[in-house]
Amino acid sequence: MNDQPLPELLVACLCADWCGTCRDYRAGFEALARQWPHAGFHWVDIEDDADWLGDLDVENFPTLLIQRGELVLFFGTMLPQHVFLQRTLETLTAMGEDEARAYAFATDERRAWQRDCNFRAALQRRSAGHDA
Repeated sequence: MNDQPLPELLVACLCADWCGTCRDYRAGFEALARQWPHAGFHWVDIEDDADWLGDLDVENFPTLLIQRGELVLFFGTMLPQHVFLQRTLETLTAMGEDEARAYAFATDERRAWQRDCNFRAALQRRSAGHDA
């Protein structure tokens, strides 16, 4: 078990090894991780890691999940140019706490993310050696 606390900002790219778009996207994703050293960037293969991801529904690639603290602020596909992820991260991290909470619960879809897409909890279960 890893006793290191998870960073406040988590960024997960949910992809598949067989996906050419994912393979092409990975180098830029890793470059962004180096630009955001305070964040936890995770490359997650939806087939290899299915046991601890639970019921996250990935329909297209790349699918990104961005979580700040306990708030899931983004879950969905994103165009595979890294500038879009960079801008999204800048926008979401610039929000104050109250603004982020209001944003996270502003729509039915985002409220569902809070219930269904808690990547932090999945990482903690994985770290503890439990299945999702």
